[in-house]
Amino acid sequence: MRTQRRTPAPARRRQHRAAYLLVAPFMLVFAAMLVVPLGYAAYLSLFREQLIGGTSFVGLDNYVRALTDSAFLEGVGRVALFLVIQVPIMLGAALLFALLLDSGLLYLERFVRLAIFLPYAVPSVVATLMWGYLYGPDFGPFAQIAEALSLPAPRFLSSGWMLGSIMNVLTWEFVGYNMIIMFAALRAVPADLYEAARVDGAGEARIAWSVKIPAIRGALLLTAIFSVIGSFQLFNEPQLLSILAPSVIDSAYTPNLYAYNLAFTNQNINYSAAVAFLLALVIAVVSYVVQLSSQRRERSS
Repeated sequence: MRTQRRTPAPARRRQHRAAYLLVAPFMLVFAAMLVVPLGYAAYLSLFREQLIGGTSFVGLDNYVRALTDSAFLEGVGRVALFLVIQVPIMLGAALLFALLLDSGLLYLERFVRLAIFLPYAVPSVVATLMWGYLYGPDFGPFAQIAEALSLPAPRFLSSGWMLGSIMNVLTWEFVGYNMIIMFAALRAVPADLYEAARVDGAGEARIAWSVKIPAIRGALLLTAIFSVIGSFQLFNEPQLLSILAPSVIDSAYTPNLYAYNLAFTNQNINYSAAVAFLLALVIAVVSYVVQLSSQRRERSS
């Protein structure tokens, strides 16, 4: 029996030093750009600045205040509603496009794939400005068409329609991104599984439902978690659309927008840090619930 030769201790130490040296630049940047700012924000969230008495240590008072802040709670509820409605629609559309592209039934497959992915390449600020123009009640093309037909202009920027209008912008932007992740996962599935299913008499729809979708469950979970995080980080779209509808989108329309306005408009940095940390906690909890529910479905199946 051949014995495995061990690497001498000095050689192992040199290898370890080389590994640490290679990882060190990333760790330094990671610590400087993420760990240190987060630590400083956590430190700021424990203080309160007052006109009389200056800055004083208040412990968790800022967090208790945020948990009873109606503006913050309404923003979280609004984003939760956004998440429940928009994310399934977006991921469902992305999955449908990915399955169609993988099936090979579409003509001009490369053109269709590029056309669906192209909106993701458009910066979110540009996309929001473009859709803001389309939504415009006075100058937008939908309003002009309605006027030409003697119909009332669609109120895309009204209080009842605004959340749906933002959902539409986000769906248009990110369907292609999620489709590419799912399509890449489908390409990695062994073709033997499809052939075996066809031999058993399964059609394309049955193969998609019973073979393809279970095979890319990891990609679906990844896109779901990314979508949860993105929903609670909603900022650019409401911030820009508030210029067109200031009476509909206030400074606390989303929690991220609320934290920004607290810090840079109201100059309340301490309370803003507490709101941001609570928002991060909500994101972590919701992401964990999504992952846990997916694992339970895997075990039950």
